[in-house]
Amino acid sequence: MQPSVGACQDRLLGVIVLAAGFSSRLGQPKPLARIHGATLLTRLIATLQPLQLAPTITVIIPPRATRYTRKTTAQRLRFIANPARAGGLSSSVRLAVRSARYCAGALLVPVDLVDLSRRDVARLVRRWRGSRRRVVASAIDGAAATPLILPHWLFGQARRLEGDQGLRAIVRGLDASAITLLAMASAGADVDTPRDLQRARRSNRRKA
Repeated sequence: MQPSVGACQDRLLGVIVLAAGFSSRLGQPKPLARIHGATLLTRLIATLQPLQLAPTITVIIPPRATRYTRKTTAQRLRFIANPARAGGLSSSVRLAVRSARYCAGALLVPVDLVDLSRRDVARLVRRWRGSRRRVVASAIDGAAATPLILPHWLFGQARRLEGDQGLRAIVRGLDASAITLLAMASAGADVDTPRDLQRARRSNRRKA
């Protein structure tokens, strides 16, 4: 359950799914919420794995969350438990950058981006590969949002985050020249409430 030092020996991209939250507004664990037979976690892994961005995908999960690992049969996954998750989002971000500490950058993706498309993730990564010292992020209302790629030179700042601070706290302090924002329509919908989940189920039924 601990980070592997060999996860990114080629100094490329670490890929981390954030799935350790309490899901208090939803009333059930987000990663295990189902949409037409597939959990949010398995749907996201199925989106990310074919891109072959990293040797493994790291998933930050709650302690003793054996249901998460049992429900996910995909290969090339590492599960890292976050025993400090009561300390807020920053605790998962710190684990994320620790797991990617030998990488040139870290792609962080929340588990509840229910409509996230493979094409949009590939666009994000291509833009980062053209300028690896820049933060490359989805744009929501003109501001940086996840999914987001954090370059290695900012890992130290991420390790100093506290409480419910996320990566936006870092990005806000950067010059505009250090940030690339991409319009990613598929990153606009997340699942925070039962109503969001019902909406996602209806939307995916129409797409089927």
